[in-house]
Amino acid sequence: MAWAREAYRIPERRACRVIGISRSTVRYRSVRRPYTPLRNRLKELAAVRVSAGYRPLHTLLQREGWRVNHKLVERLYREEGLTLRRKRKPRRRKSAVKRQVPEMPGRRNERWAMDFMHDTLAEGRTLRVLTVLDVYSRECVALVAGRGFKGEDVGRILSEAGKERGGLPEMISVDNGTEFTSRALDHWAYWNKVQLNFSRPGKPGDNPHIEAFNSVVRRECLSQHWFIDLKDAREELDRWRQDYNTVRPHGSLQRSTPAQVGAGAPFTPSPERLRNLRP
Repeated sequence: MAWAREAYRIPERRACRVIGISRSTVRYRSVRRPYTPLRNRLKELAAVRVSAGYRPLHTLLQREGWRVNHKLVERLYREEGLTLRRKRKPRRRKSAVKRQVPEMPGRRNERWAMDFMHDTLAEGRTLRVLTVLDVYSRECVALVAGRGFKGEDVGRILSEAGKERGGLPEMISVDNGTEFTSRALDHWAYWNKVQLNFSRPGKPGDNPHIEAFNSVVRRECLSQHWFIDLKDAREELDRWRQDYNTVRPHGSLQRSTPAQVGAGAPFTPSPERLRNLRP
């Protein structure tokens, strides 16, 4: 159109009529809003939740009343340089056997998963963390730090968690750690009618939910804090557990919180949740 106007010395209206295009197309100017308040709030949330992607941040913005879609949040998230690049270990071997999808529990307190994590205090001493997860609601049942655990300690922590939640599960998925294979925990499981489902040796994929949860604890809590002592570690882990259960949106729960699902919020679990193990 610009060439026609310059070559034939005709006005814009006539040039558009001859070429067959609309004048609104010619005069269109793209105007991008700065979204300064939204950008500032997005950076504030990202500063608090340094390992959160744009989707959890979008959910938190919607809870605060921001009427924005996830596409706009993603664009601003990238423009502000908040994108996270997580390293993933390449798979070295491929299994020829098709992995079987385990049956999902259909209610709260039907199946738990349990494991241990390791960290170090500021003074150099080793710290162990017991993690217990409800597989259905993805609630963190227990997150307890200590320098050492025995089978009796694990049974006591599970009994206390059962009292808080109104009962113990039918099954608990565990690995072959010494605390889980001890006689004390075996006796506790027998008298409380709880089945211990042991994973195969060297197969952490048999207990995927607790492995995925442990990665979140490591990324969002243990890697971001330097615990002064055992008391400081317990206080920080308890604070993070409350935030995880009641505030943090969960990807496999359709951006709801585990506490909402545990309280009976509308949610239909499906086998698709097993294919996306990242919380």
